[in-house]
Amino acid sequence: MVGDYLKLHGFRVSLCDGGAALRRALEEERPALVVLDLNMPGEDGLSIVRDLKQRLPLPVIMLTATASPDDRVNGLDLGADDYLAKPCELRELLARIRALLRRAVAPQRPAGAGGARELVRFGTKILDLGAHVLRDEAGAEHPLTGSEFNLLKAFADNPRRVLSRDRLLDLAGARDPEAYDRAIDVRITRIRRKIEPDADAPAYIRTVRGAGYMFMPDGEKG
Repeated sequence: MVGDYLKLHGFRVSLCDGGAALRRALEEERPALVVLDLNMPGEDGLSIVRDLKQRLPLPVIMLTATASPDDRVNGLDLGADDYLAKPCELRELLARIRALLRRAVAPQRPAGAGGARELVRFGTKILDLGAHVLRDEAGAEHPLTGSEFNLLKAFADNPRRVLSRDRLLDLAGARDPEAYDRAIDVRITRIRRKIEPDADAPAYIRTVRGAGYMFMPDGEKG
């Protein structure tokens, strides 16, 4: 159920029925985040948290039906990043996953490095401002035109601010011969198909009727 719900919201999900299956999956591909049920047959969930955190610096959300304070404290002490008691509200789990992933891809600026890359999450994708690349959770690149990248950068620089079409033209580079008048709408439509879990009901790049568009980093719908 959790896997199906996350897939509906744009995530690529691998389901594992225990510690052995998780380790096999990690040998094939590194996930962006792990949601771990502590109450599994066989290996204890807490030992999986310990082993997982020793192997890779992955964000981990624990789920447990017992709601035991001891489980919670022990799991967090072992390195888990968050905790939810079952049965949990799937919307809350989704919100916590997004929050952890945002922190995981927050801009990294090493001391003395003025040109470090900046990563900005747009719905199901991550924009690398330094490399001018849009990537998905698995790291695969998705092509962007120059004007599409400039529009995403404009939104990244102005979160939760209404940007008119004229302002977007300025921010995206008015010298682009394709960037004129309602062509902004066409570009927004193309971008939404790449980043929104549901492009027909956009939650990240919202239309503000009569005013323009607004980037909502947390995916709030109007």
